Amino acid sequence: MHASNLRVALFSGNYNYVRDGANQALNLLAGHLLRAGVTLRVYSPTVAEPAFEPTGDLIGVPALAFPGRSEYRLGLGLPKAIRRDLEAFAPDIVHVSVPDITGHRVVRWAHENDIPSLGSVHTRFETYPRYYKAAFLEPLAVNLSKRFYNRVDHVVVPGEGMRDLLREWGVTTPIDIWSRGVNHARFNPAMRSLEWRRGLGIADDEVAVSFLGRLVLEKGLDIFADVVRELERRGVRHRVLVIGEGPAREWFAKHVPSAVFAGFQSGDDLGRAVASMDVFFNPSVTETFGNVTLEAMAAGVPVVAARATGAVGLVDPGVTGALVEPRDVGAYADAIERYCRDDAARRTAGAAGHAKAQGYQWDRINQVVLDAYLETIARRAR
Repeated sequence: MHASNLRVALFSGNYNYVRDGANQALNLLAGHLLRAGVTLRVYSPTVAEPAFEPTGDLIGVPALAFPGRSEYRLGLGLPKAIRRDLEAFAPDIVHVSVPDITGHRVVRWAHENDIPSLGSVHTRFETYPRYYKAAFLEPLAVNLSKRFYNRVDHVVVPGEGMRDLLREWGVTTPIDIWSRGVNHARFNPAMRSLEWRRGLGIADDEVAVSFLGRLVLEKGLDIFADVVRELERRGVRHRVLVIGEGPAREWFAKHVPSAVFAGFQSGDDLGRAVASMDVFFNPSVTETFGNVTLEAMAAGVPVVAARATGAVGLVDPGVTGALVEPRDVGAYADAIERYCRDDAARRTAGAAGHAKAQGYQWDRINQVVLDAYLETIARRAR
């Protein structure tokens, strides 16, 4: 089958109503598919005022506010109206990007209709309960995910670490790596602006230790706050720069009172903000890839991150930054202190990260998914 004859039904849990790394990747994939001549139809919960315009035809699916996180929507399954729309569209393959109720029902529908299915992994949902006093649910989340990814015909993951994790869970489905790209025109060292930093009250000789992303507890905000207190105890000269917004902003401001909040940034303003960091600190263990880590590297910023699926394979320890055991506050502080006190080490690591990031190009990376669709369909036909 040629791409121009391919019909793809893409199911997302959040395609455009709240901006995040997962749906940015899905929309970029959709653009690549449409340029290749693929006929695409996207199904996702929707809201009256989404964060951005969707790429491709978007069909809303019934959903309710997710308990405890009302900004997110939980798909309620595959009602008759959506089922009829899907049948009329007659996809050659269904791509499901989240193992929620709707995702499970779609995979069942695909099985019943002898249509191949592909699952993509974007978020480590099994880690979320530990941040909301419900760690006892983690084994259940792992088992549900294992069941889901063993029921699809093909899986794509962002990196080797995530592939290894799924194999540890017992997933036996064929797995390919669908990495991530970066907008090199936007994220590069030339976007750095001392004037912008000064406007936030950051002195030229202060090392901006930065957070980038949605302000939610599962991004490791508690560890970030503990590390900042340790840096302050050691007398390390730095300023905390926070780029992003989210429901935990007030919590973070209370626990890191010295932080400078730049708020939500987008487009070239985001590129300027990232390049104006000095050290990117990412203690999150919930990412499957960590788009923000790649953006920081492309902008020439050294990275100190958790040794977890989002950074392993992306950050080269001792070259582009440092990887630390996820909750080791002292080791995080050691790595950040080195970059705060050693300008040459900071510049060298930033330059190495910028060089490595040049290999991450969206078109080449998204072609992996299109090839996986065609391979899965051909394998089913055989």
